[in-house]
Amino acid sequence: MSDVIAGLPSDFFWGVATSAYQIEGAYDEDGRTLSIWDTFSRRPGAVENGETGDVACDHYHRMPSDVAMIARLGVDKYRFSVSWPRIQPCGRGPVNPKGIDFYSRLVDELLDKGVDPWLTLYHWDLPQELEDAGGWPHRDTAYRFAEFAGLVHDALGDRVPTWTTLNEPWCSAMLGYDVGRHAPGRTNFAEAMRATHHLLLAHGLAAQELRTRGVTSLGITLNMGTHSPASDDPRDVDAARRADGLGTRIYLDPLVHGRYPEDVLADIAARGAAIPVHPGDMEIISTPLDVFGVNYYTSHVHKATGDPAVSEVVPQGRPVTAMGWEIVPEGFTSLLVRLHQDYGVPMVITENGAAFDDLDVVDGHVADTDRVEYLKSHIEAVAAAVQAGADVRGYLAWSLMDNFEWGYGYGKRFGIVRVDYETQERTLKQSARWFRDLITRSRA
Repeated sequence: MSDVIAGLPSDFFWGVATSAYQIEGAYDEDGRTLSIWDTFSRRPGAVENGETGDVACDHYHRMPSDVAMIARLGVDKYRFSVSWPRIQPCGRGPVNPKGIDFYSRLVDELLDKGVDPWLTLYHWDLPQELEDAGGWPHRDTAYRFAEFAGLVHDALGDRVPTWTTLNEPWCSAMLGYDVGRHAPGRTNFAEAMRATHHLLLAHGLAAQELRTRGVTSLGITLNMGTHSPASDDPRDVDAARRADGLGTRIYLDPLVHGRYPEDVLADIAARGAAIPVHPGDMEIISTPLDVFGVNYYTSHVHKATGDPAVSEVVPQGRPVTAMGWEIVPEGFTSLLVRLHQDYGVPMVITENGAAFDDLDVVDGHVADTDRVEYLKSHIEAVAAAVQAGADVRGYLAWSLMDNFEWGYGYGKRFGIVRVDYETQERTLKQSARWFRDLITRSRA
């Protein structure tokens, strides 16, 4: 297997990514209050095996050694999220000194090791008190988020160069409020549409707040793939259009063009819901971005069903990951080229990776050739997109280490570093060593 990736620019950067609730643990220490995921994970049947993020990877107590491990991988950047209820308990009021101190020490450790911190303000851990007050379907939550952004910047803005507002608002809105598979577990399409708008409004308000403070590297991260029709049948073509509308264009059109797509608004109205736009909202939401984070895992082929609001995802007979997601690297290339052509914002791959059922540690090694193949094929797909003209600046692998995988608990392992959850021992997998060597060669 060749380990040389051709076609990437000389200043292309590399990194790894995590999120707070998935790795930190210490859910009730040093003033942290509950998030919606603390509550949801305790709901019977919500998470496999009834598992929670109470301990996770114990990163809260092991942070210095974890940062040293990150540095040994040779990465340029580390993308992490901050826990809203750890920094601002209950989602209102002043900063919790012990909570913000953890992230201040994290940033200092990273900088001391020569790794740039890439901060994400929100990775799904809404303070439970704000959910009790209405959550993301409630407009006030957007204003609380902008206030939170300012508090974090007050403490860390002198040392953090890149700021991401939200991670994957589609998951927060649709999985959290429509499908109910993620916290807070509601199942109401109309609420999900209100949540979608208020998440975008929260992004815009926070972006404006950060702009006034001089932030010059600012973005948002969306999860996307390609949506293709299973046939030329107009019903299948329309099913793919609808999936692309609610999965991609409903976010990117407001962010970049300052408007919602007319066909998507019509689809939403046909389902008895609406986007609650107030005067001035679209100007706020379309605050200019410096970088657009792309999270990619798979792509889909859609076939119409009897319900125009629901399409059937048709398997294409490809290999799949442990999540059951088909491996479609060429979809990655197509997506990045399309995003460049339609929206023109500089991009960074903020998540890309795969869960596989890793073997045990043998003589200090974890063989995960399938993950190496996945990473290599997808980085090559990024390079192909760059060669086709897409402006992609860097690649951050998901994830640094095995962690709490939301509704799947600890059963799905995305990490390039294996975590023994009983001992919390970290072991670099074959994929971590491959990624480290790839970074070294790319600089040479």
